[in-house]
Amino acid sequence: MEIRTTGFGHPDAQQLAADVQQEYVRRYGDGDQTAIRTDHFDPPAGLFVIGYQDGRPVACGGWRAKERDADGLRDTDAELKRMYVVPEARGRGYARALLRHLEASVLAAGRTRLVLETGTLQPEAIALYASEGYAEIRKFGYYKDHEQSVCMGKELAAVPAAQPADVR
Repeated sequence: MEIRTTGFGHPDAQQLAADVQQEYVRRYGDGDQTAIRTDHFDPPAGLFVIGYQDGRPVACGGWRAKERDADGLRDTDAELKRMYVVPEARGRGYARALLRHLEASVLAAGRTRLVLETGTLQPEAIALYASEGYAEIRKFGYYKDHEQSVCMGKELAAVPAAQPADVR
């Protein structure tokens, strides 16, 4: 898989984001209502990438800068958003490769913790994040009061720089 920085406004990013919204509809009955704008992912305050396999977009994810707030977020935090792998490409390590790539870019941008919100109906996502060192943190964001919300975070200061990988 080749990982390319595209921005959230790229047509492939928009298609994958629409696909992940449909995944949320299937699992939760509604799409993610969290406010997102394309400029949230513009460097240096964010990044959005797409994973391509044989020229076809198969995975995506991004991060956006966060600021200190009453929910325990810090000025050095970045929030992971729109991590998604198309169903026919799952189980190949693409999500893990994207996550590690994004972690390295977060550190390169001077941020030291990556936080995320997922849900109890996404056990595979929770398992991935836990296996990569993420732990539950105080809930934040739009769904902080929702019982199915799970918020996780990982201190990135000790993460080594990402190495190029050929994930198949």
